[in-house]
Amino acid sequence: MKRWLVASGLMMLATSALAAGKPCEELKSEIAAKLDAKGVQNYTLEVVDKGTAAGKTVGTCEGGTKEIVYRRD
Repeated sequence: MKRWLVASGLMMLATSALAAGKPCEELKSEIAAKLDAKGVQNYTLEVVDKGTAAGKTVGTCEGGTKEIVYRRD
């Protein structure tokens, strides 16, 4: 019984950490690195509030409250 309680407690902590999401600048730099590795040039990544995207949404961050938008220059 104690093992089950410990396991469920750890799962709850892990779930809350995942729900928080990544910081926007960290995710933005990861996406930029992937695009650069593929040879993509002349693009802009911008962090905006969710629902105000004027371009293609390529990621969400900060618990889903913000989006990272990709635009070609």
